[in-house]
Amino acid sequence: MAVTMAEISKLRTMTGAGMMDCKNALIEAENDFEKAIEIIRKKGQAVAAKRSDREASEGCVLAKAEGGFAAVLALKCETDFVAKNADFIALTQSFLDAAMNEKPADLDALKALKIGGKAIADLIVERIGITGEKMELDYYEFVQGGSTSAYIHPGNKLATLVAFAEEKAEYETIHGVAMHIAAMSPVAIDESAVPQKLKDNELSLAIEKTKTELVSKEVEVALKKAGINPAHVDSESHIESNMAKGWITAEDAAKAREIKTTVIAEKSATLPEQKVNNIAAGRMAKFFKEYTLVEQKYEGGGEEAGKITVKELLAKKHLTCVAFKRVTLNME
Repeated sequence: MAVTMAEISKLRTMTGAGMMDCKNALIEAENDFEKAIEIIRKKGQAVAAKRSDREASEGCVLAKAEGGFAAVLALKCETDFVAKNADFIALTQSFLDAAMNEKPADLDALKALKIGGKAIADLIVERIGITGEKMELDYYEFVQGGSTSAYIHPGNKLATLVAFAEEKAEYETIHGVAMHIAAMSPVAIDESAVPQKLKDNELSLAIEKTKTELVSKEVEVALKKAGINPAHVDSESHIESNMAKGWITAEDAAKAREIKTTVIAEKSATLPEQKVNNIAAGRMAKFFKEYTLVEQKYEGGGEEAGKITVKELLAKKHLTCVAFKRVTLNME
């Protein structure tokens, strides 16, 4: 059955599908628009099933803030070509606008929201049929407070949200903090907000690093006392290489191996626990200073940038940060 260009255009407007897809669907449906829409929808489902095992590592991250509510989400696809397409970005924006209007509690609730009578999850399936690429709504978060701000880094691969207790906060300041979060990647607002699991992991790493360094210093002292340059025997590959170059003898290599084995065993068993704990505590203090928002040196632009900490900036502006989110593609 013949179809007209007007009919094809109408179906394309209704579905967003390509011209040929619309033409073929209308022919198959014998000009029944409801059936044609269903054909296009099923094509999207078929393509989605076929592409389900593919990796969607590209995409678009967008964020928006209005008053005391701000949201961020990531719509992912397979290629950067699709991610940069204006229609894909507009689709992502439409999902974000729906989130801003309805304020869903989580990702599943967002997927269930309807736009033009269709659930967001179904709209994604339809777009899969159009592009032929796997797509997934991978991330959705929001913050709430008296005032909020959002920042989208150029390229739509990174976005941040930040919320403050105070209402009607100065735009330049709160937007600057959102930009700072993008640049400096803090893990929590302050030390008390760092997840305990992360604290435990960092402390474990700090203790192990401390022990390794203390033992290594003892090994270095013992090697120097034996007349061996520690740099020449710091690994097996260096030992073999330096023997080949004539920088150390086979006897020196054997002596170095013996010293390292003996000293490592002895010193590892007798390290003073208090000394290890004190050094590890210092490392943890450095971690909190570098990775908690309020302790970081402010890098959000303006005359304060690089001169004061975020804590000092917030005190100066009489602001209290209550929440933030930092979202990138492929974040864990």
